[in-house]
Amino acid sequence: MNDATPVVFVVDDDVSVRRALTRVIRSAGYRVEAFESAREFLSRAHADDCAACLLLDVELPDLNGLELQRELNAMSAPVSVIFISGHGDIAMTVSAMRAGALDFLVKPVGDTALLSAIENALRHASDARANRIEIDSIRDRLERLTPREREVLALVVEGHLNKQVACKLGTAEKTIKVHRARVMDKMGAHSLAELVRINDKAGLHRPQG
Repeated sequence: MNDATPVVFVVDDDVSVRRALTRVIRSAGYRVEAFESAREFLSRAHADDCAACLLLDVELPDLNGLELQRELNAMSAPVSVIFISGHGDIAMTVSAMRAGALDFLVKPVGDTALLSAIENALRHASDARANRIEIDSIRDRLERLTPREREVLALVVEGHLNKQVACKLGTAEKTIKVHRARVMDKMGAHSLAELVRINDKAGLHRPQG
């Protein structure tokens, strides 16, 4: 799937439901792909290059919806999940939401409620995708740092001055200034505050104090 247009996946074993949902979703201008089972979805659906949401029935013939959700979570799949079921109960809803589902709709669901849930899910998926792309970019930049530059980065984001960094690393302050400038350049940071934000965004450890 190379088109960056958001996509809605539908997984429901009832062919009439799949067709009805597909018709409504497509009429709203979304791309939509429908599957009759969880296994078919896992083997054929790919959404790495676009924001995607999954409209997922709970009762399915192979893996049920909650089991598929667990598999997607284990894979860190970039898909926002909306459950839709005619048999939902409070315990099932709580389990789904705790596992990261964005909504739980009960059949029959109206077009307005359905499309509102899809819009919210795709917005969430788009934000998550943008965040993932940014983190990947930051980590690529980190790979360009030398071991010494990484040491300087770690100390600088802790709040140490160049003089203190030089003392800790046993080198001259002017050398640290050079390393620090290279770190700022390679990381694409224009200020210390931005460097700290980039460091935190990548999930790097920054001791307190």
